[in-house]
Amino acid sequence: MTFPRRHDCRFAWCVLAAALLLLFWASGTCYGQTAVTLTISSAASLKDSITENEAAYSKSLKNIAFVNNSGSSGTLATQIDQGAPVDVFLSAATKQMDDLEAKGLLVKGTRRNLLRNTLVLIAPLESKLRDFEGLTAAGVRVIAVGDPGSVPAGQYGRQTLTALHLWDKLESRLVLAKDVRQVLTYVETGNADAGLVYATDAKASSKVRVVATAPESTHDAIVCPAAVIKGSRNEEAARGFVDYLATPAAQAVFARHGFTIAAP
Repeated sequence: MTFPRRHDCRFAWCVLAAALLLLFWASGTCYGQTAVTLTISSAASLKDSITENEAAYSKSLKNIAFVNNSGSSGTLATQIDQGAPVDVFLSAATKQMDDLEAKGLLVKGTRRNLLRNTLVLIAPLESKLRDFEGLTAAGVRVIAVGDPGSVPAGQYGRQTLTALHLWDKLESRLVLAKDVRQVLTYVETGNADAGLVYATDAKASSKVRVVATAPESTHDAIVCPAAVIKGSRNEEAARGFVDYLATPAAQAVFARHGFTIAAP
């Protein structure tokens, strides 16, 4: 009987070990490159900054793609409550996120307050409007606000006008919009003489000017939270994206769009 030489055995073991390492590497690479599509439901006020952050994130992880659903936070929360297939929710207010959390629809430990915003009164560039009190003037016939029933900016707007003792005086002049970007459009096109939007929306437009900033004491704190939705088919990837939104790179994008970073 002829036995294999010692160096032949060593060679065989080296070949086997190399083959196993190649197999493990290939398996890990295939997993890491599996295409993943994340569905993001984000408040209309976050649309531009979220899209920019998604583009940056996709450059570093080329296997991640995004589908965006933008609208009022109340409408988006209702869709999630009714079973819409959403991976990540970004709200313009804490109330809608609180409601989903109370129903057990958030993945525990993923909720985080990302941003803060400011409510401002805007008007067309040529407007003579100077302050909130000026809204009662005869020349101000249409004032656009988000629908307080579903739009956080509308809720903050109603709080502010109520605190300033203006809501009852102006209610007949108010036109309710489906989200804050529609308010901006109404003012940009001259279909409204004034409107209440976030500072970030006003910053994005060259067709309106900021007349006044709503005092913080007149409305609830404007905080924008994010969370992974329970039942997400891509929970690990969704967690990664929410974590990314809190990084300095992502926060720099938000800051450029006018947001301030929420305290941890």
